[in-house]
Amino acid sequence: MQAISPFLWFDDQAEQAAELYVSVFPNSRILGVSRYGEGAPQPAGTAMSVSFVLAALRAAADG
Repeated sequence: MQAISPFLWFDDQAEQAAELYVSVFPNSRILGVSRYGEGAPQPAGTAMSVSFVLAALRAAADG
């Protein structure tokens, strides 16, 4: 059986959304955050993508 991996899209608040989700669901955590560097379309340090686990379900978010 194949697993489903949700992928969420946000304009610019993926990290904040992931933080909210992991605070609501037990057994959840943020696995990693990729950030924009200098000269990118968003300010340096802004989250580009976030990978996280929600109650044993792996998910990802962009933006």
